[in-house]
Amino acid sequence: MAFSLGSSGNNGRRRYGAGNSALSEINIVPLVDVVLVLLIIFMLTAHVMEFGLEIKVPEVKAQVKDSAEELPVISITRDGRTFLNEKPVNLNRMGTEIARRFKGAKSVYVMADAATVWDPIAQVISTLNEAKIDIKVVAKPQERLK
Repeated sequence: MAFSLGSSGNNGRRRYGAGNSALSEINIVPLVDVVLVLLIIFMLTAHVMEFGLEIKVPEVKAQVKDSAEELPVISITRDGRTFLNEKPVNLNRMGTEIARRFKGAKSVYVMADAATVWDPIAQVISTLNEAKIDIKVVAKPQERLK
């Protein structure tokens, strides 16, 4: 590929459109190709990203219909860590944290992983009882065959 940069006798200045000159425009096609490839990569990997805590609650037969209230949620992972609305919370300060973050909350949802040992669950229940907070346990209803 060759192009001419020679002068034509007028100190290297040329009129617009006169002769062969190098194009100084950006080529958009490779840019669009790269952007489309990145878009496809993000679309394929978006479902792999996990957000929040992964807790598999146990399944139960009975299903209680409650009104959907905005209550604090205590989550207990399978290794025993406790979270208050997805933020780590110390077991000893759980009652004061609930009172500080949720003004006037009289009850909380307790959600524990099905593989969690009983000791952390019992500790959370005991702490909430000491703080005079009602407990609502979260469980997943079993699928019924029809």
